[in-house]
Amino acid sequence: MPEITEADLRKQIEKAELDTLYVLHGEEKYLVRSYANKLIGKAAGKSFTDFNLQRFDGDAPADEIAAAVEALPFMAERKCVAVSDLNLEARSAQEISKLNELIAGIPETTVLVIYLPSVEIDYRKSAKWKAFLKAAAKYGSSVQLKLREGAELEKLLCSMASKRGCELSRQDAARLVSMCGKGLEQLSHELDKLCAYVGGSGAITKKEIDLLTPRSLETTVFSLARALLSGGYDLAYQLLDQLFFQNEEPIMILAALSSSYLDLYRARAAVQSGGSSSGLAAVFPADYKGKEFRLRNAERDGKKLSLETLRESLDILLDTDLALKSSRTSDRILLEKMIARLLLAAERERIR
Repeated sequence: MPEITEADLRKQIEKAELDTLYVLHGEEKYLVRSYANKLIGKAAGKSFTDFNLQRFDGDAPADEIAAAVEALPFMAERKCVAVSDLNLEARSAQEISKLNELIAGIPETTVLVIYLPSVEIDYRKSAKWKAFLKAAAKYGSSVQLKLREGAELEKLLCSMASKRGCELSRQDAARLVSMCGKGLEQLSHELDKLCAYVGGSGAITKKEIDLLTPRSLETTVFSLARALLSGGYDLAYQLLDQLFFQNEEPIMILAALSSSYLDLYRARAAVQSGGSSSGLAAVFPADYKGKEFRLRNAERDGKKLSLETLRESLDILLDTDLALKSSRTSDRILLEKMIARLLLAAERERIR
């Protein structure tokens, strides 16, 4: 059968009509863990779990997993075998062959749940995972859980808040996403904190979100890049202060800012050559697949900048990278100097 959808998976769990094999993978690790726990709970039941639930880590030998899968349940209709973070890339061809034999012949009395709460799959390059997921979809259910987007994510956050006894509007859910990013792990943590703050049936508003929620590195650096482009001297240094207050690593701040400037350069080059930034997603799928908004933002924000200024800015970022890795000068001073140079480069562009 083909890879099933999240809706299909949810329906199978609700009706307890379980397959013998599930492979849960994808970027949204919160959902990978959540659905794995639901599957394991439903398959193992509540009685004799010491016998009917066996867990393995990702390095467990295929023979050990197979022995557990083939064993009969104890006084129950079925049992569950759960394998977290299967380490497929490190396995030999012989081990992978044994795993393929295993998933092709799982008895009806066992539900094997393989889930990846930490492991990331390179879907384009990993031949081992491509073959394994294809086999999993043939003999059971393979489910890719992707990051939620836009209105769907906002609606989910409102529902999560409601289940915690709090109210959250779509507008404020969007604000929370803009500050924390799209990962449900972080968003769920922030919701717990906000709901605890407002109390039982309280409403979470912009005031509470701004008071209690730290901005993600990506979001803050995006604001920093816009401040640098617009000549916002005070704001740029305020945002740098915020990043240091959040204990962000200087090298990570630089990496995120370099990524923003690279987006600007690529978008500007595409437009100047007669095209548009939208075509870059096909040229650089690893960078922009599912993140096309970065290109739209870069095309919008970089309209008044020349390629010459953007090249100069990238040189400044490279100089700072080398200095961070080799100089004895304080990291804070190096980043402050970088900001001053980037602001001056943008200012020269405006007065030409």
